Amino acid sequence: MTIFDELKARGLIAQMTNEEEIKELINNGKATFYIGFDCTADSLTAGHFMALTLMKRLQMAGNKPIALIGGGTTMIGDPSGRTDMRKMLTKEDIDHNAECFKRQMEKFIDFGEGKAQMINNADWLLQLNYVDMLREVGACFSVNNMLRAECYKQRMEKGLSFLEFNYMIMQSYDFYYLYPNDHCNLQFGGDDQWSNMLGGTELIRRKLGKDANAMTITLLTDSQGKKMGKTAGNAVWLDPKKTSPYDFYQYWRNVADADVLKCIRMLTFLPIEQIDEMDSWEGSQLNTAKEILAYELTKLVHGEEEAEKAKDAAKALFAGGGAASADMPTTELTDADLTDGAINVIDMMMAGKLVASKGEARRLIQGGGVFVGDDKVTDFDKAVSAEQLTGDGVILRKGKKTYHRFIKA
Repeated sequence: MTIFDELKARGLIAQMTNEEEIKELINNGKATFYIGFDCTADSLTAGHFMALTLMKRLQMAGNKPIALIGGGTTMIGDPSGRTDMRKMLTKEDIDHNAECFKRQMEKFIDFGEGKAQMINNADWLLQLNYVDMLREVGACFSVNNMLRAECYKQRMEKGLSFLEFNYMIMQSYDFYYLYPNDHCNLQFGGDDQWSNMLGGTELIRRKLGKDANAMTITLLTDSQGKKMGKTAGNAVWLDPKKTSPYDFYQYWRNVADADVLKCIRMLTFLPIEQIDEMDSWEGSQLNTAKEILAYELTKLVHGEEEAEKAKDAAKALFAGGGAASADMPTTELTDADLTDGAINVIDMMMAGKLVASKGEARRLIQGGGVFVGDDKVTDFDKAVSAEQLTGDGVILRKGKKTYHRFIKA
């Protein structure tokens, strides 16, 4: 099976330009391709997984990835998939986030001389003179066409700032810059980015000639990838300090039955033949599939040792009905967290970052979704004593599957 056939078999490709030429490029390791990552946080999330694993697959087939860090585009903010304007970040924040991205990407991609490149679009976008840029590329963009683009449509009723309206031009300019300067002939992105990406290919042809062989593929990251990365209102981060390996494992272990085989197909490196055999799985076999998915992805991000620990901790928890495990996410409480030798359960949940607010904690308690040990919490004033927190501590459960241990430091 060729790499192009594999991408299709894994359900990754949504649409593309120049199919036969793209097939020829990537099957013969002749593609130099880029994927952009805007630096809106100090860690990549599970939502970036599809792009990272795609880059790895294509590099393994001999193609050359460019990880484009959006130091410039992040200063504008992509309106795609948003109902309001993104919070403005300082240049210092963006630079810090870009450095964090680099460290995480190096776990997936082989960077170095003649290998993958990591490039920051701040290097050219922040140097542009506004009037010069308008004269150079402004005539290549139809405002009418831009307003019909999906990335803008959904924001028109609620308000689209002129700042965000420029995002398509800036993203298009990236490909226009990379094509001659870094011999980049192919771009990948989510299918919600199709209009922006076509803008780049069209800009190259109009400015550099109709024979310029710039091509575009979009991935199914609009429908599937945007489900990834968030759970219970919180992001699932690749940074172990923000999402522990155990919580990361549990996130994938708890995906919906309808999504588990899609995720295995799209995100893991298990052979297609092995995955095809799972297509007929149902019932309890889907739980096995979820364990496979969780293990494989935790191993990719955090290494085999952490994946084994997370798997063992999950099994021990299931078998023991909530028995403590050294690898379970744990929060140490100090005397400063206690009042009269005890701590309220709502304050515990806040300390363990299990909820975003006390109001959310109260709603969970009211709905019967909070347990201390085997006991359901029914009282907002329920407290846990310092004595209970000593030794193995106290296990608090939120919902059916989120366990967290609290101990006294």
